[in-house]
Amino acid sequence: MARPKLFGADYSVYVRIVRLTLAQKGIDCDLVPVDIFAEGGPPAWYADMHPFGRIPSFEHDGLRLIETTAISRYVDEAFAGESLQPADPRCRAVMNQIISMLDSYAYRTLVWDIYVERVSKPARGERPDEELIASAVGKARTFLSCLDRLKAPGPWLLGDKITLADLHAAPMFGYFTKAAESIDLMSAHPALGQWWERMRALPSFQATEPSD
Repeated sequence: MARPKLFGADYSVYVRIVRLTLAQKGIDCDLVPVDIFAEGGPPAWYADMHPFGRIPSFEHDGLRLIETTAISRYVDEAFAGESLQPADPRCRAVMNQIISMLDSYAYRTLVWDIYVERVSKPARGERPDEELIASAVGKARTFLSCLDRLKAPGPWLLGDKITLADLHAAPMFGYFTKAAESIDLMSAHPALGQWWERMRALPSFQATEPSD
């Protein structure tokens, strides 16, 4: 079976989700660098891979995919190894709900409105938007409370086994927990804090740490 190609940048939350999925399945891939924030945008040839100019995109044995959830589910189902999706339909529905919540309510709030404003902007010598951060903290509190209620007993979000929900959440938490605001927010949810400590210690998570 051909070696898959993943197009994107290692700083991207969504590229890292796919890299984590591949790593958990024990699959090597070629990461083809595409920086959508480069001056002038992504290279012209990339339009053939992703008509909307976003990352990641994916290629394997003639199959081209865009959209992280489609890619990660394909990787889980097309390659050998322990499944990253629950067999039970109720549990699988909760997994899909968590993934959708992460995309709809967590990504913008945790990464852009908290991490970028509190950590990334000051590192570039820019002033953070304190009103935006304050608003985001309230949204983050709601999201974390909801995720905490959905978390099953056990080490991972769905219980005893890692699923795509854990791998989808981890890169967002990787940025969010670098911001000072995360300390109080996470301390209100000890089970999520314990999950995060286990998640960040995984070899796959450490191996996919962004280069800068």
